[in-house]
Amino acid sequence: MNMNKSIVTGAAGFIGSHLVETLLKQGQQVIGIDEFNSYYDPALKRKNIAHLHNNPNFELIEDDVQFVDWQTLLSDVDVVYHQAAQAGVRASWGKGFRSYTERNISATQILLEAAKDAKHLKRLVFASTSSIYGDAETLPTHEGICPAPVSPYGITKLAAERLCGLYYKNFGVPFVALRYFTVYGPRQRPDMAFHKFFKAVIENEAIPVYGDGEQTRDFTYISDAVTANLAAATAPDAIGHIINIGGGSRAVLSDVLNIMEEIVGQPIKRQHIERAMGDARHTGADITKAKQLLGWQPQVSLREGLTQEWQWVKELYQLGVRS
Repeated sequence: MNMNKSIVTGAAGFIGSHLVETLLKQGQQVIGIDEFNSYYDPALKRKNIAHLHNNPNFELIEDDVQFVDWQTLLSDVDVVYHQAAQAGVRASWGKGFRSYTERNISATQILLEAAKDAKHLKRLVFASTSSIYGDAETLPTHEGICPAPVSPYGITKLAAERLCGLYYKNFGVPFVALRYFTVYGPRQRPDMAFHKFFKAVIENEAIPVYGDGEQTRDFTYISDAVTANLAAATAPDAIGHIINIGGGSRAVLSDVLNIMEEIVGQPIKRQHIERAMGDARHTGADITKAKQLLGWQPQVSLREGLTQEWQWVKELYQLGVRS
């Protein structure tokens, strides 16, 4: 199947920018959509894609996903990778919630409405999240477990995922949802743990550890998240499925900090603070379905991935971009 034209929403973000880059390397035409909102420093997002502007196959639309002319855009597009979202578990409580409903639920519904009439569209890959599981009792967690989000953010992503399912059942919109488990690596958002930790090392500050440090996470390196998206766009049997994308090994946070100490070559000061509301205690992905339906499995070890992220963080803060 000749996939030649794709749209990536959230194109200047962490995962989106890596995806755009990879698609362009494959010789595809890519339209990126990003509104460069201020949830974190837009200068970081502009930096993520600065090197792509002179690529003749790349077009950037600077706009809100809710207001672009989807009908025209989708007339000749093969795949939409819907990565744009209002991220962040802890910021989803309180007054900020409305931006989550708009950017996660409404924006997805608007895209789905346009997708149901898009004759050319072969696949819509939706970026979902392990946050929809909440404190799952079964670890590793498989996709059949009843979702029970513990954050408002997780609720909005679950709603968007369910909308995808409705539009598939009723109108045949060819969606695949990928439930990412803690993606990390170069260009990671500044509000995410590893970025914050490495930045604290550079600034010689203590690392904030929520709770006792014994929580576990399934960490997924960015290049593995990208290959999962590419597989989801082409795998013949994936349509209509929701699929876990995880790094293949759960790690205890305190052990991760020990690996980080070895990578940065110095002890890391830790400051234990109260466990945050909305944080799951443990996450772990059962990736059997990804292996079967997508032929996908993670390739990058935590140590290798953290080493890459450390190199990037060092360069970022030496160049004086402050978040």
